[in-house]
Amino acid sequence: MTTVLRIAIQKSGRLQQGSLDLLKESGLSFSNGKDQLKAPAQNFPAEVLFLRDDDIPQYVEDRVADAGIVGENIVAEKKKKINIIKRLDFARCRLSLAIPRGEQYNGLEWFNGKNIATSYPNIVTDFLKERGINAGIHEISGSVEIAPGIGLAEAVCDLVSSGSTLLSNGLREVEVVMQSEAVLVANPDLSPEKSEILDKLLFRITAVMKAKNSKYILLNCPNEAIERITKIIPGMKSPTVMPLSREGWSSLHSVVDENDFWNRIDQLRESGAEGILVIPIEKMIV
Repeated sequence: MTTVLRIAIQKSGRLQQGSLDLLKESGLSFSNGKDQLKAPAQNFPAEVLFLRDDDIPQYVEDRVADAGIVGENIVAEKKKKINIIKRLDFARCRLSLAIPRGEQYNGLEWFNGKNIATSYPNIVTDFLKERGINAGIHEISGSVEIAPGIGLAEAVCDLVSSGSTLLSNGLREVEVVMQSEAVLVANPDLSPEKSEILDKLLFRITAVMKAKNSKYILLNCPNEAIERITKIIPGMKSPTVMPLSREGWSSLHSVVDENDFWNRIDQLRESGAEGILVIPIEKMIV
């Protein structure tokens, strides 16, 4: 019987599309029709399970799923016996405390004796306890931001991306409790066969992520500028240098980190580079 790695992803919500894109860019071919609960990959020993985000840590702990893509905030809240294998660099957000805009705020002591509405009672309780703050926690699901307006609580703790939802409900962010992003998690007791499949998947995911964070650079430069330019864009090992038909000039190829892209481009131009081409990288194996 063929060993299959079962991977749980969000059935619907903010992580779903990013999870689907990552798996498909990693070479997994599977269908994801509406209301589908599971889908076998046609070209990789894996099966994708479509579950509620909050349930994924429990399913992975119980070995219903072997691995999953879930928000780091959910992992911290559920406190299940699972391992974070890799941070995936999408669905970034933060879990923050927020209070009514008109309130004067002078620090965490403001929350002493106050009630906080949240969908993350464990995280908030631990955060406040570590800082010696005594507040009441009201656990609610969804529409946390309306709690102060209806008198349920004086403050909220919820996920924040742009902050527009807080603003539209008359709230302002005052403390960041934790940063969060999508993470790949796995059961710590996978069989050797499933661990091997997970390692292969992780290799593919890493290649996709490295490619997204990098650009391939092609440029022309006078030969006397090659040494300077090589220091600016050293590449994975060293740039590729090829002579041009124009005497005294060469073509130089290298890789630039996306986060440092524009700064490097300015330095290249100042160093004599011309005809700079920037090409996205689909996969990057190092």
